[in-house]
Amino acid sequence: MVTSLTSFYFVLIQIPEDKSLPKSMNETNYSQVTEFVLLGLSSSKEVQRFLFMIFSLLYLAILLGNFLIILTVTSEPRLHTPMYFLLANLSFIDICVASFATPKMISDLLVERKTISFEACLAQIFFVHLFTGSEMVILVSMAYDRYVAICKPLHYMTIMSRRVCITLVIISWCVGFIHTTSQLAFTVNLPFCGPNQVDSFFCDLPLVTKLACTDTYVVSLLIVADSGFLSLSSFLLLVVSYTVILITVRNRSSASMAKARSTLTAHITVVTLFFGPCIFIYVWPFSSYSIDKILAVFYTIFTPILNPVIYTLRNKEMKSAMSKLKGRYLKPGQVSGVIRNILFLDQVN
Repeated sequence: MVTSLTSFYFVLIQIPEDKSLPKSMNETNYSQVTEFVLLGLSSSKEVQRFLFMIFSLLYLAILLGNFLIILTVTSEPRLHTPMYFLLANLSFIDICVASFATPKMISDLLVERKTISFEACLAQIFFVHLFTGSEMVILVSMAYDRYVAICKPLHYMTIMSRRVCITLVIISWCVGFIHTTSQLAFTVNLPFCGPNQVDSFFCDLPLVTKLACTDTYVVSLLIVADSGFLSLSSFLLLVVSYTVILITVRNRSSASMAKARSTLTAHITVVTLFFGPCIFIYVWPFSSYSIDKILAVFYTIFTPILNPVIYTLRNKEMKSAMSKLKGRYLKPGQVSGVIRNILFLDQVN
């Protein structure tokens, strides 16, 4: 799949031959680099073993937490509302964001030489921008949902119909696809013929372009402009939406304002944790690599695990639905009965 995806882009996007380059370079294949070396988070073996245990547990928690949200929303009829529909889609995207690079990063912590093929590197670039671009639009959609629910409650179900919710999700994936296609177009035909060490735990686009055997100043500006436009425009839309909501709530009763503040606190926390690192890395590209690594860990691991915590622990409806789900599938004595059956089979064998 990765190879066919890469071949598709090589055929689709062809850059004319650069006459300014030496003839010998034009006559050779630009993509002489067949693999990249990922330097990872640390070169210390002790630190790598510690990170292996920590990130393994965190990744398991990401999968369990977000799958639990999806299962709860789909199985509980009371949660078949626009807000929880968008929340379930956010959880699915969080699983994707955490899965495009984290499993390889965890396995690389156990090996000395961390390599990734050229095609797999391009695939990582494709998927990270697809998933993060989609998540930005989903977060904007959730802010719009809260705006309609609080500012126009009488028209909420009419405006946020099932068709509108599905359309918002489709738009989020379309925006992510357009964004990642434009980003990959800047990279797929760059000549990589020498340096191949990426100072990160995955193929981050700004770091990969710096390894090209040509001047990438214009390409870097285009990458920053593309990612910066999507990040800043989404962030500004979120700021405007939440500002209008807070102003509207302030003019209402204190009880409704307290409930809205609780909801908005969760949303704003998630937005800050997700957009902060993205804007810092792509809009301010002059930070040090060590800081970029920490921020990359934040939006690929910590944000996906904090989303289910923030959106569920402060939500009474979600906690009630999870308790009902637990009572349905884990009835008293059911687990102990399964354990007894397993022990009995072991004794028979």
